[in-house]
Amino acid sequence: MPAPGLPLWLKLAFTLWVVVWATSYARVLGWQNFLWLCDLASFLILVALWTESRLLMSAQWLAVMVVGVLWALDVGVALATGVHPIGGTEYMFNAARPLAFRLLSLFHLLLPLVAGYGVWRLGYDRRGLGWQVALTWAVLPLSYVATDAERNINWVQGPFGQPQASLDPLVYLAGLMLAWPVVLYLPVHVLTLALGRRRRP
Repeated sequence: MPAPGLPLWLKLAFTLWVVVWATSYARVLGWQNFLWLCDLASFLILVALWTESRLLMSAQWLAVMVVGVLWALDVGVALATGVHPIGGTEYMFNAARPLAFRLLSLFHLLLPLVAGYGVWRLGYDRRGLGWQVALTWAVLPLSYVATDAERNINWVQGPFGQPQASLDPLVYLAGLMLAWPVVLYLPVHVLTLALGRRRRP
């Protein structure tokens, strides 16, 4: 098993990244954007790095792993074909915003790498699933009541970045709160536990 602890260079580099990214996002997009669960994960991973919290790092590993893969898939396919198979990353191709600013969203690729490394070094805490579900169940209703509907933060107004009208908004929100942990967190939790068992001597 690798020795516990996280390198100082990683903590400093990630801190610098968060300062640059958060300052830029706050100036251009405003505070509402930080309610995105992936944006919150950036701050929570930063705390987990400095405190070397196995629980917090494990929870954020669940938050960013599948999201990062799906984000990369959508952007990659759109670059190659012009079609977004999932949706939600159309802003990456919006020429109205400077390219340098759009490239800041590459943090979706960075977070799974940092969180995955953190879990590999510190170990996985199975309680992270409950903590991340609790955080999600707090943030999704808050996103619904406290953010502009047209921004569709955390897709609380409709899936894949598009508004929906098929269901009552509160019924849809309740379904989203159930689907988010089952679709995004539980598979990573199960896979991580399985890989952890294989690593044990």
